[in-house]
Amino acid sequence: MNKNTLTAFVLMALVVFGFMTYENYARRTQMEEQMVLDSIARVEAQKEAKVKQKELEKKAEELADTLNPLFEARQGKELMTVIENELLKVTITNKGGQLQKVELKDSTYKSRNGGNVVLFDGKDQNMRLMLDGKTANIVTDELFFSPTDLKKDGLTMHLPVGKGALDIVYSLKPNSYILDMDVKATGLEGFFPSAMKEVQIEWMERMLQQEKGYDFENRYSTITYRDTDGDTHELSISGSDETEDEFEEDTKWIAYKTQFFSQILIADEPLKVNTMSSEKLENGSGYLKTYQSTFAANFDTKGVKPTSFHLYLGPNKFSTLKESEKMLQSGDDLDLQSLVYMGWPVIKWINRFFFLYAFDFLTGLGLNMGIVLLLLTIIVKVIVFPLMKKSYIASANMRVLRPKMDEINAKYPKPEDAMLKQQEVMKLYSEYGVSPMGGCLPMLIQMPIWIALFNFIPNYIEMRGESFLWADDLSTYDDVINWGFNIWGIGDHLSLFCILWCVSTVANSIITQRQQSYAMTAEQQQQMSMMKWMTYLMPVIFFFSFNSYSSGLNWYYFVSGLISILMMWFLRKTTDDNVLLEKLEKRHAERKANTGEKKKTSSIMERLQAMQEKQLEILKQQQEAQKNRK
Repeated sequence: MNKNTLTAFVLMALVVFGFMTYENYARRTQMEEQMVLDSIARVEAQKEAKVKQKELEKKAEELADTLNPLFEARQGKELMTVIENELLKVTITNKGGQLQKVELKDSTYKSRNGGNVVLFDGKDQNMRLMLDGKTANIVTDELFFSPTDLKKDGLTMHLPVGKGALDIVYSLKPNSYILDMDVKATGLEGFFPSAMKEVQIEWMERMLQQEKGYDFENRYSTITYRDTDGDTHELSISGSDETEDEFEEDTKWIAYKTQFFSQILIADEPLKVNTMSSEKLENGSGYLKTYQSTFAANFDTKGVKPTSFHLYLGPNKFSTLKESEKMLQSGDDLDLQSLVYMGWPVIKWINRFFFLYAFDFLTGLGLNMGIVLLLLTIIVKVIVFPLMKKSYIASANMRVLRPKMDEINAKYPKPEDAMLKQQEVMKLYSEYGVSPMGGCLPMLIQMPIWIALFNFIPNYIEMRGESFLWADDLSTYDDVINWGFNIWGIGDHLSLFCILWCVSTVANSIITQRQQSYAMTAEQQQQMSMMKWMTYLMPVIFFFSFNSYSSGLNWYYFVSGLISILMMWFLRKTTDDNVLLEKLEKRHAERKANTGEKKKTSSIMERLQAMQEKQLEILKQQQEAQKNRK
C-alpha cells in the first residue's frame, strides 16, 4: 500500500468518526430540548388542570349556594330604619337586623359637645344571633333582613329562610327607655335539628367616653349582671378583666355600664352565660372599655313562643331604673337600681333612705346643685353637731384635768414607774367620770356619713352637667388651670375645689390637734407627734387622687371642713373651763360620798382599769422574782 492510499484511508476514517460524533451530539441535544418541552407541557397541563378544578369547585359552590335557603339573604345593600318615642331615637340596620345607633332625646342629658347623648354609633356595637340548622347555620350579622310592619315606635326585621322565616320584632315602650325585642321562627321546624333548643348570642361593644374625666368615668364603668339567686355581680372596674366558665347560676340580666348610662339586656327566661370580658382602652381614644359576652337563651324552633328580651337604653338614675322595672311587670326582683352604686350595705342604707330623698327634695325646689350641696352640708352638720359637741366636751374635760395629770407625772418621774403612773391616770379618769376615748368615738360615728357621700355624689346623675361658680360640671373635675399634657400623679390640670378642700382639712387638723394638745402632757404630745404630722400630710396625699374627682364632692368636703372650723370656734367660745372644772369636781365629790355604791364608769374604762391592774400585778411579780434571784 502506497503512501497516497494510506492517506486516503486515514482521511476517510476521520470523516466517518467526525460524522458519527456530530450525529451523536445532535441527537443528544435534540433529546434534551424535547425533554424541556415535555416538562413545560406537563407544567402547563397541571396549571390548566388546576384552573379547571377551581372552576369546577366554584360552580359547585355556586350550585350549593343556590340550593342554600340563605343564599339570597347574603346578598343585599345596607339600609337604616329609625324608630323613636318621647325619650329614645333608635336606628336599626337591615344587615343583621340589629341596633346601629341609640340616641337619648331627653334634653336633660347632653354630650360633651352639647348635642344629645349617643350611647353607640356605627360599628361600635354588634349583637349577633347564631342558630344551628341541618344544612346551614344562621349567623344574623352576615345576613340582610327586610324591614316590615314599620311604625313610628317599632318594626319587624324579616329574614326569609327557605319556605319559613326568622323575625326580630322591635317595639319601644311609650315614654320610656325600654326597647322590647322578640325573636321568633315561623315555618322552620324542618330547618333545625330536633336537638336544637337554644340561640347563641355574642354581644360586643366599645363603650364611648361620655364624660370629661377619663380616669374617673372608668372607675364606675364595668359589666354588671344579676343571677337567678338574686345576687348582683360585676367584673373588675380597674384594668382588664375576663371571666370564663365560672357562671354557676343562670343570669337574669346583663348590663354594659358606664358612670351615668347603661345598656341592660333583660331576658324573660334566664340566660346561660359562657364568657364575659372587659378590656380597658387607651386614654384619648374616645372610648373607655371594650365589653364582650357570650350567652345562650331558650329558643322555640316551632315558633309557638318567641324568645323575648327587653333592652334598657338610658341613664343610671335611681327613680328611672325603678320605674322601668315596674314597666316590665316580670314579677322578679330585678333590682336594676343597683346600677347606681351607693356603697356597702350600711353605707347603702344611709344613701338610699336618707341622702337620696334629701337630694331629690332639694333639687325639686329648683335650686342650683352647688346650693343643694351647701344646704345638705348644713343639714348634715346640724345632725352631727351633738356628736361633735360631745367629742369637744370630752376633750375639754381632759384639758381642765391636765394640772392634776401633771401632778401625777411629777409623782412618778422614773421610767420604771410608768405602769404605776398609768394606773394613777386611769384612777383619776374614773374618779372624775371622764374617758380618754370620749373624744374619738363620736367622731368615728360620723365616718359612715363621710363614706356614704363619697359613694353617692359621683353616682348622682342630677349632678351631671350642673355648673357652679367656676366649675362647668359638678360631676367631674374643675380644671381651672389646665396645661394640656399629663404629669404623673397630678394629670393635666389643677382642681381649685380640691385645693380648697385640702387647705380647709389641714386647717381643721391644726385646730383639732391644738385642742387635743391642751389635754395632753408633754410626754403624750411627744408620743403623738408622728400621728400629728400624718394628720397634716393626709390631705396633701389625698390631693393626688381627689384632683381628678367630682368637683361637687370636693365642694361638699370643703364646705364641711369650713363649717367644722366654725363649729369648733363656737364651742371654744361658749365653753367656760372654770364651769367645766366645777362640774367635774362636783361629780368627783358625789362619787367620793357614795364610795359604798358601784361607780358608774364606762365599760371601756372598766376594761382599761382591769388591764392596767393586771399589768401592774404582773410587773410586781417580775420585780419580786428579780429580788429573789439577787
